[in-house]
Amino acid sequence: MDDDGRAGRHMGEAPADERQASMRTFARRAAGSKTALGSLATVVLFAVSACSTPPDRAVSDKQLRKLGESSQAGRVREQAEQRLRDVAQAYADRTPLSLGLVVVHDTCSPGSGPGWYFQQDTDDYKVVCSMKVTAYFGADTRHMGATLDGILTAGDRARSGLAGSGSPIPFTHDDYGKRLVAYYRGDGPTPQGSQATEPPRLFTSTQTLTWDTTRDDAPRRLVEEPDPGLVDDPPVSRVVRDPKTATVAAIRKRYGLVFKLELRNSGYYTVLKNGRTRTE
Repeated sequence: MDDDGRAGRHMGEAPADERQASMRTFARRAAGSKTALGSLATVVLFAVSACSTPPDRAVSDKQLRKLGESSQAGRVREQAEQRLRDVAQAYADRTPLSLGLVVVHDTCSPGSGPGWYFQQDTDDYKVVCSMKVTAYFGADTRHMGATLDGILTAGDRARSGLAGSGSPIPFTHDDYGKRLVAYYRGDGPTPQGSQATEPPRLFTSTQTLTWDTTRDDAPRRLVEEPDPGLVDDPPVSRVVRDPKTATVAAIRKRYGLVFKLELRNSGYYTVLKNGRTRTE
């Protein structure tokens, strides 16, 4: 009886040492699976981190300053600033606007290092320098229609060649311009229609002209003071105010109305990774 019972148990169950070996094998497989999953998770997290992290800079801060302060960069910078200042002066000379303040913001930025996954727009250069000039003008609130008409007339002369082939004022008495002047003279609705609010802006790809709103049928929108957060740390960030003490509020107090002209020269000086330079 005892022998048969023992025999039955031996036939239905694996020996203890075999069961222990099986358990050890299962444990090793489970540990291996966890290790593989952990490695896979690490790879995924690393890839996500690599995609979300900006590529390395093409140059160090020291190299950026050296390239931005080179004699060639300085010469091209002066030329770029003068061209933009000439545009602002043309508005003062040829239109009813009175120039009150010019703000120059000049920056030099590094290109990007080699990207792992995606082509970057900044992969081709070491350093690029760009400039923005903002000019603030005063005008008489009582003669808004005549002021805009004078600006557009200066643009018409440029297009006809009467002001010289290089005239920088692009706005003319096109269909929109005619409607805009008529609106400010009280002879029609806004260029967008009778339900639209006052449209205080004219723009092209290189120039934007905005002004204080004048109508009482909506909350008044005023040209703001220059950004107080601009940092003067050339050549990384150069800031010039001319005159230094002028303010938008003072211009408005003197003339009644403020116009703001924004001019840009993106990439006036670029140092490519092959060592060549490009100027505009």
